[in-house]
Amino acid sequence: MKQSNTLNLDNFWIPFTANKAFKEEPRLLVEAEGMFYKSEDDRQILDGIAGLWCCNAGHCHPHIVKAVQDQIATMDYATAFNMSHPKAFQLAEKISELTPKGLDRIFFGNSGSEAVDTALKVAVAYHVSRGEGQRTRFISREKGYHGVNVGGTSVGGIPTNRKSFGALLSGTDHLPHTWNPKEMAFSKGQPTWGLHLAEELESILTLQDASTIAGVIIEPVVGSGGVIVPPEGYLERIREICDKHGILLIFDEVITGFGRIGHAFAAERFNVTPDIITMAKGLTGAAIPMSATAFKTEIYDEIVNGPDSVIELFHGYTYSGHPVAAAAGLATLEVYENEGLFDNSLKMEPIFQDSLHSLKDEKYIIDIRNIGLMGAIHFGSEDDKTAVEVASKVFKYCYENNVLVRFSGEFIVLSPALIVEEEQIKLITETIRQGIQSLN
Repeated sequence: MKQSNTLNLDNFWIPFTANKAFKEEPRLLVEAEGMFYKSEDDRQILDGIAGLWCCNAGHCHPHIVKAVQDQIATMDYATAFNMSHPKAFQLAEKISELTPKGLDRIFFGNSGSEAVDTALKVAVAYHVSRGEGQRTRFISREKGYHGVNVGGTSVGGIPTNRKSFGALLSGTDHLPHTWNPKEMAFSKGQPTWGLHLAEELESILTLQDASTIAGVIIEPVVGSGGVIVPPEGYLERIREICDKHGILLIFDEVITGFGRIGHAFAAERFNVTPDIITMAKGLTGAAIPMSATAFKTEIYDEIVNGPDSVIELFHGYTYSGHPVAAAAGLATLEVYENEGLFDNSLKMEPIFQDSLHSLKDEKYIIDIRNIGLMGAIHFGSEDDKTAVEVASKVFKYCYENNVLVRFSGEFIVLSPALIVEEEQIKLITETIRQGIQSLN
C-alpha cells in the first residue's frame, strides 16, 4: 500500500503548490542519493532540478552527512547574540575566499529570503550612517524573484507573488525585464541584443530622484522567472549607472551562487562586482537551511566603526550561523573544491546546452534559454492547449517516467546538480521530448 493512502495530508499547507490538486494526487519522495530520489512507490527518479536549485553536490553526499552528524552530536546550538562558535568564523572566512575581492564581511541567515531582507536593511543603514537618510528606496526588475519576506516580496517582480499582499514596502520601482523572444529566442548563453535596456535605469532615476535610491537589486541571471540570461554588456552598464549615482548594487545570487553557472558566483563569470551578494541554496547543498549575505568591507566599516561596546546593527536571527548549518556549509565547500564541481559545471555546460537546444523544433516550444547548468524551455499556446497546460502535462509525463523537472507557469526549468553526467543530461532531454510528443 502506498504511504499516501495511510498518511494524513490535511494539516501541512504546502508552499507554492496547488494544495487541493496535490492532495488528490500526491507525489511523495522518501529517499535520495546522488542524482536520484526514490518515490513512495519505489521508483528511482532522476533529479533534473537539484532539489530546488540547491543540492549542487548531489543528494546525501557522505562528507556532508558526516559533518552534520558529527556536529549535532557535539553541539546542537550556540547562542547567536553576544556569543558564537568557531565554525561560523571558519565558514565566513571560506566564503570570503570565494566572493569577489573586497566583499569579505559575511552575515548569516537561514534562507534566501532572509539574506535579501538583510541586504535591504543594511543598505539603508549604510546610507543613514553616511548622513544620507533620504536613501530608502529600491529598484529591482520585472520577473525577478527575491524571496517571500516583506522586503523581498516588495522588490520582487513576479506579479503572482505580489498581488495578494497589498503594497508592503513603499518606494520600490522595477526595471523592465530583458526577455524579448522576437529578438533573442533560442539564444545560447548571453544574448547579443538588449544592452540598451540597461538605460531604463537612468530613466527611472530621473523620475524617482537618484538621491533617494538606496540600492538596485537584481538576479544576475533571472532564475524562478524563467532563466533569463543578461544581454552582453547589460550588467556592466547597470554597475556604471549605480556608481555614477552613489547607489549600492545588490546581486541576488541565491540561485547562481556556488557553481550553478560554472563559477563560485555569477559576479565572477560576468566580471561585474556588486556591493552586496546574497546567497543560500548551494551554500550547504540544502543539507541544512542556511543563507549568507556578503558585504563590501567599507559597508561593514561604516556601520561598525562606532563607539565600543555598542550594538552597531540591530538585526539578526536566532539561528544566524547555526553550528550544524555551519558544519554543513564547510563540508559542502570542501566537496566543491575537492571534487572540482565548479569545473565540472563548466565542462557539462556545452553538453547541457546542445542537448537542450536539440528540442528547438519540437511542437509548442517558442524559446529555449540557458547558461551554466540552468535552462528553461518556454512553451506557447497551440491546438487549444494553453502554454501552462502544456508545461504542466510535460512535467507530469516526466515524473511518471522517472525524471523530475520543474513546472513554473509557461515553462519547464532544469538545473541538475553539478555532479551530473552526459548520459543523465541526455535522458532528461529525451524524456521531455517524449512528453511533448505525447501531447500530439
